[in-house]
Amino acid sequence: MSPDHLLAMYDSQLRGTAEMADAPEVTTIGPLLAATFPARRRAFVTYPPFSMDGPELDHLIETVVARYSADPRVDSIKWKTRDHDPLPHLLDRLRHHGFTVDGSETVLAGDVDAAIAADPGVPPHYSVEQAVTEGAIRQAENLAGRVFQDPPELIRQQENELIERWHSAPESFEMWAVRDDEGRVVCSGRIDFIDGTEFAGLWGGACEGDHRGRGLYRTLVAQRARSAQDRGKRFIQVDCTEYSRPILERAGLTPITSVTAATWHRG
Repeated sequence: MSPDHLLAMYDSQLRGTAEMADAPEVTTIGPLLAATFPARRRAFVTYPPFSMDGPELDHLIETVVARYSADPRVDSIKWKTRDHDPLPHLLDRLRHHGFTVDGSETVLAGDVDAAIAADPGVPPHYSVEQAVTEGAIRQAENLAGRVFQDPPELIRQQENELIERWHSAPESFEMWAVRDDEGRVVCSGRIDFIDGTEFAGLWGGACEGDHRGRGLYRTLVAQRARSAQDRGKRFIQVDCTEYSRPILERAGLTPITSVTAATWHRG
């Protein structure tokens, strides 16, 4: 499937409402969807494709900032932008209104069959398993947090949020892990099954430095693609860093666009 076709499917199926699935509160602000997460003390802004510029765009950003400045439950706003949208001055205007722009990530997508076919197999002295207990899920999530160098308090928060989700919506995701011959989790990744779409999303893929270069990451991509296929999904999608992109391309996925987050902090 061509990158243009995958991008069109990404825009039509994975943007906007599909990104609001776990949001406790969702508000429409012009063409935007704004989710409020009081427990996390943050808001998240996304949208289906639209075009806007000049004073109208400034007013839209001002409206978002004013709304959440007045909400004492929110300390930060994350605004997710896509590089292919017809909004050439959006990042500059977000900076003007007090947002800090983070680094870009590449969006890749592909057919589950291609990802399964690229499976290098599990090397000797390793085993692959689905994390099906609270302890195993915490181990897998903890590894990802440590690899990404998150602070300990954030790792614990992310573990707790995932366990809460496991209790409330266990069918919405699976966590997979690779263990070494001593039983330690050395590679992990999550898959989310996105209702109402043909896609599943890959999240949190991480591998300890001493265990890289052995195909473990690609094996987990293939295993999660099998899970997606079992759930009737045709495609998988992931936002990734520059370090993961070459591995994911070898796993059968295709770059289709880039995303850049901008964050506003109170005070």
